[in-house]
Amino acid sequence: MADVVLGEHVERAGLSGQVTVNSCGTGDWHIGQPMDQRAAATLAAAGFDPTRHRARLFDPGWLERHDLVLAMDEQNLADVLAAATSAHQGRVRLFRDFDPIGTGGEVPDPYYGGNAGFEEVLAMVERTSAALVSALQQDLS
Repeated sequence: MADVVLGEHVERAGLSGQVTVNSCGTGDWHIGQPMDQRAAATLAAAGFDPTRHRARLFDPGWLERHDLVLAMDEQNLADVLAAATSAHQGRVRLFRDFDPIGTGGEVPDPYYGGNAGFEEVLAMVERTSAALVSALQQDLS
């Protein structure tokens, strides 16, 4: 969900030529698959296009090629940091470090809950993406 929403916010802000949004997981069990149907339905109902997203596996080379790598939860953060050299660890943060509400927390996984969990995550991702894009605009200007 964050890949789609953040990508859209980056595009709307006119930053597509300067900012690349990639999404991945640290486990390989969903590679090549589309997102959960409930996540896709929640995004579509909010006006986002979830069809372009496919699950990919984290590439440690991204730490060299990207200025910022965001993890959604503490386990993924630990997995990414384990692959990072000391020079790249400062590029790795939690996504919600940019959340204007509840900064630094995890994005909950709504997979085992109901539709309300997906809507809660979408609201969290939308406000965090807006704040992140605002910070990027300031850094890039």
